[in-house]
Amino acid sequence: MTDLIRKHFTTSVYILKDDRLLLLMHPKLKKWLPPGGHIEQNETPIETARREVEEETGLTINFLSDEHVWIKKWNAESFHRPFLCLLEEIPPYKDQPAHQHIDLIYLAEPTRKSQIRPCPDHPLRWFTFEETQSLENDVEIFAETKEVIQAIMEYQACQK
Repeated sequence: MTDLIRKHFTTSVYILKDDRLLLLMHPKLKKWLPPGGHIEQNETPIETARREVEEETGLTINFLSDEHVWIKKWNAESFHRPFLCLLEEIPPYKDQPAHQHIDLIYLAEPTRKSQIRPCPDHPLRWFTFEETQSLENDVEIFAETKEVIQAIMEYQACQK
C-alpha cells in the first residue's frame, strides 16, 4: 500500500479595487501571491479568508459573489462560494513533507474604511492586470496565479 499524500484545506483571496489587484510577496516562496492560508479546526472557509486577509494586509473585506440561490433558515444558511477551487502540489520544505492544498479561491474588495497595514515580512502591492501579466512566470509569480488573474480579468469585464 502506498502512502497517501496529505491534503490541507486553504483559502486564497484576490482583493480588487479600482481595476487593481492586491498581491503580497510570499516570504517563503518569494513570489507574488494573493493573501491566504490554512483553514483551522472549527473555522469555515469564509472565516479563514477574512482572518488571513486581515492578518496579512490589515484590510477588512466584502466578498464579491455571483450566487444563484441564497438560503437563510434556522437550520441551514448559505455562505459565499469560491470563485475557483484548485488542487495544488506543495513540494517538501524543511521538515514538512510534500503535500497538497485544496485551495478555495475567493474574490473580494476592501471595505471603505479599512486601511492596508504594511508588513515587512511580506510586502504588499496593488497591481494592474497588465502589470501582473508582465511578471516572469515561476520567477516572480506562479504561472497558475497569472492564469487565475486572467480569468478574474475576463470575469470582471463581463460583469461591467
